[in-house]
Amino acid sequence: MEKTIELDSHIFADMLRQGAVSLSKDKKVINDLNVFPIPDGDTGDNMLMTLKAGCAATNGQEATLSEVASAASSGMLLGARGNSGVILSRIFAGLAKGLQDVVSADTKAVAKAIDSAVAEAYKAVPVPVEGTIITVLREGAAGADASADLNCYFETLLEAMQVSLDHTPELLPVLKEAGVVDSGGAGLLSIFRGMNDALNGNISQEEIEPPTAAPVPTIELNKFDENSTLEFGYCTEFLLRLMRSKVDLNTFDEKVIIDYLNQVGESVVAFREGTIVKVHVHTFTPGEILNEMQKYGEFLTLKIENMALQHHQSTNSNNASFKTPPKKYGIVTVASGEGLVNAFKGIGADEVIAGGQTMNPSTQNFLDAFAKINAQHILVFPNNKNIKMAADQAAELYKDADIRVMPSTSIGEGYYGIGSIDRDNPNVEEVVASVIEIMQNVVTGMVSTAIRDAEGDAVSVHTGDYVGYSGKRLLSDSPTRSTATIELCERIGAAQRDVMLVFFGKDVPQDEAEQLVNDLQARYNSLEIMLNNGAQPVYDYIIVCI
Repeated sequence: MEKTIELDSHIFADMLRQGAVSLSKDKKVINDLNVFPIPDGDTGDNMLMTLKAGCAATNGQEATLSEVASAASSGMLLGARGNSGVILSRIFAGLAKGLQDVVSADTKAVAKAIDSAVAEAYKAVPVPVEGTIITVLREGAAGADASADLNCYFETLLEAMQVSLDHTPELLPVLKEAGVVDSGGAGLLSIFRGMNDALNGNISQEEIEPPTAAPVPTIELNKFDENSTLEFGYCTEFLLRLMRSKVDLNTFDEKVIIDYLNQVGESVVAFREGTIVKVHVHTFTPGEILNEMQKYGEFLTLKIENMALQHHQSTNSNNASFKTPPKKYGIVTVASGEGLVNAFKGIGADEVIAGGQTMNPSTQNFLDAFAKINAQHILVFPNNKNIKMAADQAAELYKDADIRVMPSTSIGEGYYGIGSIDRDNPNVEEVVASVIEIMQNVVTGMVSTAIRDAEGDAVSVHTGDYVGYSGKRLLSDSPTRSTATIELCERIGAAQRDVMLVFFGKDVPQDEAEQLVNDLQARYNSLEIMLNNGAQPVYDYIIVCI
């Protein structure tokens, strides 16, 4: 076979799609590379959905390599889910930076772009941990032969990445203890293997399904008839390709567009990736905005929706896209399970994004939630370490409010953190400091089913048993849910606490949960215990003490 001399836009787009095909096949294996013995292995899913968003952004484009790489980066930026997805999006953002203004790339240019990806990946992680996806990428790049042709370069890149991946348990004791390699690194290697297949002409005809989206609501057109008044305006979204014939791409500042949008619209979310500007704005005059935008470029995608219809839909669903009345503080949080969602709304959350363990929301999900809230400051409670990076990324992109991402790593911290917010205090720094202090006094324990044997500091876990844990500490194990929960309560120091909330999951019968609370009340007679039907997946019980 003839060797590939240079990388162009068509080959790169094929490489992205083949990377997604490869990752789709390996997804379950990557999900199962789980260092913790509960169902939290969703790395493969998160990386695949992120990559699919990048593929979708490049579909049908006739453009340069630089432009396709930039479009893929933008798609992944918004579609990023979980820490692994966010890091993957930053890897491809680094690739796009390294390929900026490049029509086609030889080995030297591709190697430079990979080095740029390494730098961007390390910048994305506040405290880089070796033995993870970033190590596999860095050591792969260092071991690749940049003096060879492009095909040989990728072959040596893969070989070095495999060696690095195999070595990750030696760098992270938690991996060695679990007997697995790093799941993010394994996902990245799978993607690059697929990309290498495409580079060598081995392209699958398998269709790439678009990233999972929320169901499209049925629009009742008679809710805005010939006698209606346009009360809410239009939700307007578009991708604008900046054109060389209209602006100087090297000096153009997208702030010109953002400032204009803020003058004529509301709920503005706008940012630039390469030559593409992504815009979301609420306006009564979308035509004027579109005309103004054509001074700078041309549209790649365009969506305009009458928000009166969306307003009606909001009475029956969570798909509202209009702003609430203005206020000082807005609250966004993440939870899964009807009972938990209602509990968070009951203590003042404006938007509860569906998600949690095994179901991480995307950067776009957070941006959509921010756009619905008309507040000066929006406090965000991710309630999961694997969700915080997507929230942080959305906070950097959103310009219509001051976004503060709280360090909530559990449902309990989020619940009491939101409940403690002093909405009458005009000093946001004091409010945030008080919330963080309250969350530090909360302890949360969870009970779930063990998916493999494991050894913890206080207990041996057996596959199929119920395991109780707090943070990453395994604290109880039993064939019965109630026993595992009671032992968990003992080990998190429930006796020294004042209040306990018990959220029982969707698979737990009400009478079983009530009996558990009776048993706990008999054991802790001075503790105020409240039972709630959280209906959450994954966790049979969530125990929150303060």
